[in-house]
Amino acid sequence: MANGGIIGPVNTVSDVFDKDKLTTFTSGGTFNKATCNPAASTATVIVVAGGGGSGGDAGGAGGAGGMLITENHPLPASSVPVTVGGGGSGGSHPAGASAQGGSSSFGSSTPLSATGGGRGGYANNRCGGPGGSGGGGMEFNPATPTGGTDSGGCGVCGQGSKGGGIAAPGNGAAGGGGGKSAIGGTGVAPSSPTCGVQGGAGLSVVPYLSDVTPGYSIPNSGIYAGGGGGRPDGDANTGGGGLCGSTSPNPNPGVNGTANTGGGAGAGPGNNPGGSGGSGIVLVVEKCQVAGGKQAPGVWSMNTVYDFVKSDNWVSAPAFISATGGSISENGDYRIHTFTASGPFNVTAAINKPAPSNLADWTVIAGGGGGGGELGGGGGAGGYRESPGTSTGSYSVSPLKGGSAVTLTTQDYTITVGGGGAGSTQSPIAKGASGTDSVGLGITSSGGGGGGTNNSSPGGATMPGIAGGSGGGGAGSAENNGAGGAGNTPPVSPAQGFAGGTGSTSGPNYGAAGGGGATAAGANSSGTAGGAGGAGATTSITGSAVQRAGGGGGAVFGSGGTAGAGGAGGGGAGGNNTNGTNGTDNTGGGGGGARGQAGNGGDGVVIIRYKYQ
Repeated sequence: MANGGIIGPVNTVSDVFDKDKLTTFTSGGTFNKATCNPAASTATVIVVAGGGGSGGDAGGAGGAGGMLITENHPLPASSVPVTVGGGGSGGSHPAGASAQGGSSSFGSSTPLSATGGGRGGYANNRCGGPGGSGGGGMEFNPATPTGGTDSGGCGVCGQGSKGGGIAAPGNGAAGGGGGKSAIGGTGVAPSSPTCGVQGGAGLSVVPYLSDVTPGYSIPNSGIYAGGGGGRPDGDANTGGGGLCGSTSPNPNPGVNGTANTGGGAGAGPGNNPGGSGGSGIVLVVEKCQVAGGKQAPGVWSMNTVYDFVKSDNWVSAPAFISATGGSISENGDYRIHTFTASGPFNVTAAINKPAPSNLADWTVIAGGGGGGGELGGGGGAGGYRESPGTSTGSYSVSPLKGGSAVTLTTQDYTITVGGGGAGSTQSPIAKGASGTDSVGLGITSSGGGGGGTNNSSPGGATMPGIAGGSGGGGAGSAENNGAGGAGNTPPVSPAQGFAGGTGSTSGPNYGAAGGGGATAAGANSSGTAGGAGGAGATTSITGSAVQRAGGGGGAVFGSGGTAGAGGAGGGGAGGNNTNGTNGTDNTGGGGGGARGQAGNGGDGVVIIRYKYQ
């Protein structure tokens, strides 16, 4: 029997790793191997120590932190510690000592360790100190015109360069700090041009990042470990080294090295302190590319595969979504953008692959309503809406899950985070203001309704709570019941919130009702107690279970009465002849009602989650 071709569908690999993963440490932490390519065994590790401080009172410039670049470094099987060295402190005036920068390291048993930059010279120790790169010599040094490093001319061999000395005894310029790629400049005599001396040049790590997934922030454009500039008016070189302090018209301290570059500090002119070195940085570049890997996603017919191959379109789309905006965190293979204020969600790369790789889950919570004053009800929580959560990994979702995960495309999405409504005052008598809507990825959640209030003037009518995502609670009143506002306004399915409770007409304390929450109505009040705010909803979209959108508690009047508690999830408590409590910001919690000043509603939040590796 002759062998035929492939008949029917072809099952192919769904994940294509066409970009590297970059992990950046600007402070100490723990490194965990990425899951994007389990077969990968090595990574490129870049370790930069903190830069040295410069000497005070005409002291020398600080040397750059040591810099190590190790390609094909074995990846650890488990978590390893990462240390990022701080910059050395500058010397004080008069003639205080400067300090060496702190070391940075990657790993535990046999760590990659870079040595902190050498300190600049100062009065009692005129030579610059040794380090990853050496510090520069002090400005006037008749005895020893030498930069500080070992006799071989290195700071630490392989990590940096020697600091500069001075050319001749006398009041000449201080030596520049050494850098990763070059020695510091030699100080000049007084008769020489006063252009100053440069610190040694740093080094760019950009060539090692050319295949990194877009959207990462790289401090100082990836140029690190430059030496500080020597006096007078000496220039820093590339790599975050600080300038010498200006000598005209007024002296100034030496300029600090740039944070997270390992740059050395610029020299301090006479009668001025030196600068501090820049802190270090550690970068880990993991190879997430599959060797030879042009692999079509999904299930394809043979003709489709043939056309795909013919066009050489296999890696035309990125393997994963890449985006910026909001506060970014990670949970396993998923990236989370949390917006606590309005701003753009910029999708820089989106894919043409089957779900779930092109989908984003979302939680959209509006601003909570303000509480009512003058025996007012609690404000309603902001409307709470959430996607089902199945598209981006298994996590606990709230009962308000509905709609669908959103297919992302390359564009800027406008994210609107609703503000909390203002609580009302006792005079003039008014309802609490409603919160404003939040909008994310085309999903709108409605602001919580403001709490009602009691018009206590003779024959005055009680003002009911306002409808909203969750409704505001009704006021307490001797004249008539204060009705709560309706929740889930406008209506969506599942409901985005619940109604506020009804205020009491009974004495002696005439309690006001609680505002509605995301999962429960606000409690009715009694003659002796305000109603509690309705409970909020809990989701683990960020990786941790957090409850949000609780309603505000209702007020109560007089001794012996008990004000309503805020609903679980950020609702503010009501007051008993006291002000109400504000709803918690970025939960959409309703503000507490009050006899006096009612609490404000909490601002809303928008959260977006997608697979990034």
